[in-house]
Order: sequence, then structure tokens, then C-alpha cells
Amino acid sequence: MQAVIFTLIPLTAVIVGSLVAVTRRPSEAVVSAMQHMAAGVVFAAAATEILPQVMHQGSPMATFIGGALGVTVMLSLKAIEGRAKGPVAMLGAVAVDILIDGLVLGLAFIAGARAGLLLTVALTLEVLFLGLTVTAELRETVQSRVRIVLITVGLALLLPLGTVLATPVALLPPIAVAGFLSFGLMALLYLVTEELLVEAHEKPDSPFISAMFFAGFLGLMLLEEMTS
Repeated sequence: MQAVIFTLIPLTAVIVGSLVAVTRRPSEAVVSAMQHMAAGVVFAAAATEILPQVMHQGSPMATFIGGALGVTVMLSLKAIEGRAKGPVAMLGAVAVDILIDGLVLGLAFIAGARAGLLLTVALTLEVLFLGLTVTAELRETVQSRVRIVLITVGLALLLPLGTVLATPVALLPPIAVAGFLSFGLMALLYLVTEELLVEAHEKPDSPFISAMFFAGFLGLMLLEEMTS
């Protein structure tokens, strides 16, 4: 229940991002900077909270199976997204991304309240960018601003749904939990390396924009130390 309540934070971020983008599209430099910062924050959350939890379980087989499944699922989604075209395909890809984000957030809360809180911060930045992106894409084909915002909000509701789907994992044996956490870890690493940073580097870059990755990473590390 706690995890579902915390999803209201990134859910609000999606709505804010959509409302901003529906009236004024952010510049490519601003979007790139946000992507860099979100990548740094997500990477820090994965490295400082999820990875230690997986390692402490001491189950190489569970880690391997969960991690391998995570890589397989994410790369399969990438292949499907590469073949699909058009606004419907884009919305489908974003829907799957948000659902997996919610699942990973639910797994993080299973690892611990602090892990869940830090990942909430990380995913809030990430889905804020998604809200901006989806709205900007829909503006090219959908005329009604209200409809654009409603579609974006509908996609955002998949976040708490994914979190709910992760809830039963807490009832499983520790070895199984380690496997699911390994799955979530691979999903987060994929998000950083194959989505956020790849898309960020397709836009105009500068030392300041690149530095936002490290600002996000250091910021989350400092937040972790202050809450420990």
C-alpha cells in the first residue's frame, strides 16, 4: 500500500509535464539536460540501493536467472519498438515502459522503504520527461489539448498498476525476491543506457548538459547519505 501511495508523486510529475508541454514545448537543450539528470539519478538508485540488496542475498543462480530474464525482456521490447511505427506504436511502447517502471518501483519497496523512496525520486524525473515527450508527439496528430492530457494521464495510471503487480513478490522466499530484484536492476540499467542517454545524445550537447548526469548521480547519493 505504501508503494502505491508513493506512485502519486511520479504520477503528478507526468501530469505536470503534460500540462507544460501542451502549452509550450521545451527546447531540445532543456529536454537533453533533463534526460541526463534523470539517467544519473536512476543509475545512482540502481547502484546504491537495488544492487546491494541483490548482492546481499548471496544467491548467484537467482541473480543470474532474474538478470537474464530482465535483459531478455528489455531487449525484446526494444526489438518490438524498432519495428512498430506511428503514434499508436509510440503510445504502446511508452505504456510498457511505464508499467515496468511501476513494477520496478514496487520491487524497490520490497527491498526496503529507503530504496523505494530513492527510486521514487529517480522515476519521478524519468516519467516527467516521458510526460513531456508523449505530449509533444501527440500535439502533431491530436488537435484537442484536453484529449492529449487525458491520454497522457491514462498512460501514467499504468505506474501504480505495475506497483500493485509487484506486491505479491514480497510473500515469496528470499531467493525468489533476489531474482525479481535482479530483474528490476537490469530494467533500470537498460533505461539509463539504452533509452535516456541514447535519446539525450541525439540532441544538442554541451559540457553543462553532460554534467547534469553527474549532478543527478551525486544528488541522489547525498540524499541517501542524509537519510541513512
